[in-house]
Amino acid sequence: MNKPLRRISIFCGLLILALLVRTNWLQYVQAEELSTRKENRRVAIAQYAQERGNIIVQGDPITGSAVTDGSDYKYKRTYVNGPMWAPVTGYASQAFGSTQLESLEDGILTGNDDRLFFDRTIGMFTGDKKQGGNIVTTLNAAAQKAAFEKLGDRKGAVAAIDPRSGAILALVSTPSYDPSSFAGNSKDDEKAWVELKDSADKKLVNRALRETYPPGSTFKVVTAAAALEHGVVTDINAATDTPEPYILPGTRTPMVNHAKGCEKASLNKALEVSCNSVFANLGDKVQRDNMVKTAEKFGFNNEKIDTPVRAFASIYDKTMSRDGNAQSSIGQFNTAATPLQMAMVAAAVANDGKLMKPYMVQERTAPNLDVIDRHKPEEMSRPLSAENAQKLQAMMVNVVENGTGGKAKIKGTTVGGKTGTAQHGEKNAKRPYAWFISYADTEQGSPVAVAVVIEDSEADREDISGGGLAAPVAKAVMEAVLKSQS
Repeated sequence: MNKPLRRISIFCGLLILALLVRTNWLQYVQAEELSTRKENRRVAIAQYAQERGNIIVQGDPITGSAVTDGSDYKYKRTYVNGPMWAPVTGYASQAFGSTQLESLEDGILTGNDDRLFFDRTIGMFTGDKKQGGNIVTTLNAAAQKAAFEKLGDRKGAVAAIDPRSGAILALVSTPSYDPSSFAGNSKDDEKAWVELKDSADKKLVNRALRETYPPGSTFKVVTAAAALEHGVVTDINAATDTPEPYILPGTRTPMVNHAKGCEKASLNKALEVSCNSVFANLGDKVQRDNMVKTAEKFGFNNEKIDTPVRAFASIYDKTMSRDGNAQSSIGQFNTAATPLQMAMVAAAVANDGKLMKPYMVQERTAPNLDVIDRHKPEEMSRPLSAENAQKLQAMMVNVVENGTGGKAKIKGTTVGGKTGTAQHGEKNAKRPYAWFISYADTEQGSPVAVAVVIEDSEADREDISGGGLAAPVAKAVMEAVLKSQS
């Protein structure tokens, strides 16, 4: 072969080699990246080429699928009572993607998950069309409805947990939205999306999991637990050394009480009437680092609480000053919590000090309803001993029976609770948040613990707003759970 032909042959060989390398690079190295790019419409078309599996609550689907007209997406998502269940399902939109369970469980719902490979393979031989699997939740329909209806048109959130297992029974955020309104890719869907996205009410935000608030006096349950666990208090009915007024350590600032009889009040009495001074004093005696340890055992400062939807981390500041710690011990200053976090606090107390990891997916099932996997309840931590938990239970029951939580009473049932009103805004000028955390007790243990927060409270006094506004919501949720299990 002459020299020019040899050069051309070598050059052509190099081109073929480059083509082979490039092809293999695209097919194997970059395959996943290319298949998941937003610009790749074929992925989205395939995603909506068949009916999605359903999200199930107590045997009934709260989702569905409908044929889309005039689109290369064959099916779009539909929802049953969409606004009520949106904080659970999230949304699946042909144009705007997906969130929460719809996103995290997309592989099962579309049938693309590797765990459904056998079903897909069998379908190839039988001629059955591809189907999605189902997500079976832990939610209680009656509790969800009670929470949603009781909150009504107020801004707020409810989280309810079974303390014995960690199963989430209700997860409500208001005002809400209907995921069906923008599930397609038409101009109407786009209009609905834009209105929601730009809404001043933040309707797309799941307030139960992904909004943090100052927890106010409901946090005093954590401070009480810390005082008991670290030996600052041993007898809940013994007088404390709290003066009136109590001056924040290192300052000349008195801690304001909205309750009477707080001077030297016992831990039990201080929780009943919600004495700021007593809990600020106890938080100072426990000291910041020990307060942090107890708060973290309840779940604070944990950035990986997955339900499987990840909740925002609740915060107890690790670096604040001594007076900041005293203020944080009453749920103000830098302390911030999600409703789920405060439901976890009530649940741990109700469950004799054992905190179970919260979850809301009970099972994942194949299209033929075979169980792919089933959740096993998992202990998360032990924030306090059984003995101290029972002391705290007695104190929370006293709050409902004789203190600020009277509107949570349920006839024939033992209820423990704690009210709270969280001041916020510059110089606490904004309307306070109304809080209530509680649990109901039965002979079989506590089947439900609840946290309620209402943002647009018109009350202006510590705890009374929590007892007056949030406690009735918690009561309705607890009653719904008790009735459904009777």
